[in-house]
Amino acid sequence: MTAMLVTDSATMLRRSLRRMRRYPSLTFFIAVIPVVLLLLFAFVLGGTMGAGLGGTAVASSRDAYIAYVVPGILLITAAGAATGTAISVAMDMTEGIIARFRTMSIARSSVLAGHVVGSVIQSVLALAIVFVVALLIGFRPTTGPLEWLAALGLYVLTSIAIVWLSVGMGLVTDSVETASNLPQILLLFAFTSSAFVPTDSMPGPLAWFAENQPFTPIIETIRGLLTGTPVGSTAILAVAWCLVLTAIGYLWSRRLYERIPTQ
Repeated sequence: MTAMLVTDSATMLRRSLRRMRRYPSLTFFIAVIPVVLLLLFAFVLGGTMGAGLGGTAVASSRDAYIAYVVPGILLITAAGAATGTAISVAMDMTEGIIARFRTMSIARSSVLAGHVVGSVIQSVLALAIVFVVALLIGFRPTTGPLEWLAALGLYVLTSIAIVWLSVGMGLVTDSVETASNLPQILLLFAFTSSAFVPTDSMPGPLAWFAENQPFTPIIETIRGLLTGTPVGSTAILAVAWCLVLTAIGYLWSRRLYERIPTQ
């Protein structure tokens, strides 16, 4: 049974990768919004925003803010990839392909697993584009290779959680248009986190929400792993959030998938 699951999942992954190769603009589009946000915050707002972080001259303030904002932009890249995943799943649903897959003698989880792994790979490719742009505009990690690998591992773990949630969003909707809009709620969580400003600068209720939602500990952990700020127990909380969200997304997606009528 395990061998069948691995084989069928690999087949579905190849299907996802072929779609990705056929539409490379989708990966590029996933990276466009984070890159635009990065350039906007770095060069339009960076001097002013960085002054609140302790920068003195405009140049040093901008550099300080670039170091602060890049980890949040990286997480937004992962959240933005959810839209592509939801659209791909919704397209399979509306075209009836998933219903046909359910009538075939294949491992049921392989259909969803192919979408998940393919979307995570796409998210990592978009991350590479955004990270290169960040380096070009002056972002300089101050930690070592082990910390960078840990940050990448947390990003992948976060992507898995977000992708499973977006698979559920694609399955629960009845049209591609709805599927393209539903994942935008994840971006709302990103914008109301510590991605752009410290949470202690926010009004009371918003600060409480920002400190107790999933994205803030993930961002703070990535920030610490890349720039050397204290991480502490935040890393444990970040991993815990990722595991909880992955479990919720998986169970939700699996339940929706099992309820799809066969043809």
